[in-house]
Amino acid sequence: MRPVWQGSLSFGLVNVPVRMYKAVEDHAVHFTQFQRGTRDRIRYRRVNERTGDEVPYDDIVRGREVGDDEYVLVEQKELDEIAPGRSRSLEVESFVDLEEVDPVYFDRAYWLAPAKEEAQRPYVLLLDALARRDKAAVAKFVFHGREHLALARAGDGVIVLNTLHYAAEVRSTKDVPQLPAKAKTNDKELDLAVKLIDAMSQPWKPEEFRDTYRERVDELIEAKRAGNTVTPAAEPEQPTKVVDLMEALANSVRGSRKPRSSDSRKSSTPDLSELSKTELQKLAKERDIKGRSKMSRDDLEAALKAS
Repeated sequence: MRPVWQGSLSFGLVNVPVRMYKAVEDHAVHFTQFQRGTRDRIRYRRVNERTGDEVPYDDIVRGREVGDDEYVLVEQKELDEIAPGRSRSLEVESFVDLEEVDPVYFDRAYWLAPAKEEAQRPYVLLLDALARRDKAAVAKFVFHGREHLALARAGDGVIVLNTLHYAAEVRSTKDVPQLPAKAKTNDKELDLAVKLIDAMSQPWKPEEFRDTYRERVDELIEAKRAGNTVTPAAEPEQPTKVVDLMEALANSVRGSRKPRSSDSRKSSTPDLSELSKTELQKLAKERDIKGRSKMSRDDLEAALKAS
């Protein structure tokens, strides 16, 4: 694993040489673009919009618009000179209670590791101190050409660094349309909703979840490669109507069970006679029963018993 940044983590008069590594790798599905009907790949080039000529990367400079189609050009060297050393320093501004930080501010995750053997002792000292107080260090550093706000916290034997969004980058909830400011619930609905949450609660085990969309894409690619087809996925469930809310909650509580591991399809089945049609359709979707969208309630129950 190669470091993506290295410098010094500074808190008070203590400086710890550290290296930063990516904590997350991209498993998203990536495609190459082609012109339809051909095997001709689509490529993007950096071109001069006036001449149409391709421009080498080293000949490209940054520009900031300061007026009506007026730009000030800036070289990378000039940016480095206005903040010497900032790109090699991770400076702790303060320490905060970890639970105070809303997850909406979290951006990317990295591991911090001591850069040299003599840095191990102060590194472990900071790691243990953060863990004991359940605190996180708020810091700033320059990375990829911009100053980042970051949070350093204790992980499992490692300091975890999360880059953060600045407050000005987080949109206000006031901008979200149709928030339910006037909607009210009654005690019975709330009690049932709480019971359903309790019944479906379990310890957080991230390894039990997998990217099923990526798996379906892989199946599609392999099927097309072999000249076969893939059965289309079922349409999403319809939203619960307000008049059915109490019934849906009550039936959900009666038929609830601990969520299955994503790798375990054959777990205990609830009493099907107590489930609503919507719940039977959901269970049929989990079992990948074909034609479920057109089945009656009795047909769904029979198909589930046979699966």
